[in-house]
Amino acid sequence: MKISMAGTGGLLLDMAEGAFDEAVQARIWAMARTLGASEWCTQAVPGVNNLLVTFDPLVTDGEKVSQKLGILWAEAVADDTPPAVIDVRVDYGGTFGEDLPEIASRTGLTEDEVIALHASGTYRVAAIGAMPGFVYLTGLDSRLAIPRRHSPRLKVEQGAVVIGGGHAGIMPCAAPSGWHIMGRTKLDMFSPHRQDPLLLHLGDIVRFHDSRKDCPA
Repeated sequence: MKISMAGTGGLLLDMAEGAFDEAVQARIWAMARTLGASEWCTQAVPGVNNLLVTFDPLVTDGEKVSQKLGILWAEAVADDTPPAVIDVRVDYGGTFGEDLPEIASRTGLTEDEVIALHASGTYRVAAIGAMPGFVYLTGLDSRLAIPRRHSPRLKVEQGAVVIGGGHAGIMPCAAPSGWHIMGRTKLDMFSPHRQDPLLLHLGDIVRFHDSRKDCPA
């Protein structure tokens, strides 16, 4: 584990060990939950292969926190609670997936092959961030892993099903984004009016379904 300063009251823990490892990520989630219950940690934010930890520098210092984090990481054990499985119905292509032709061209696949690859994957919520309810999903087929757009769009609609780099995602609200749009879902990823505003949580499994075929509503 590599620890770097992130301002006067923050530390970034990098647990990357080459390719993405779900077991390592599960330990990161477990450590974040432990830190959330501690008195000295003000926030623990899991990323993909990393964890941002913030604290009050007037109460404790970075060196002491680093020592605590080293011990906690050594003791971190993944939670064995079965993950929730969420089915996401997607209207692929057309006006809902304007980047599908470009994705097909850049990958050397047909549009139907791109859709089939995307819909056949089993995805996992590795991190939540960038905006409330935006999930970074691992599990994207490597043949669909293309760089994000050079120029982000100023507005991508809520519900847009997107890919960028090695990840997939779903837009929880209309916002700027440089991810490629494949389609759209009617599911609401985030709503402050629900008892639990988030539809998806860390560790959840996501399965996309082509709306043109028989699939969950």
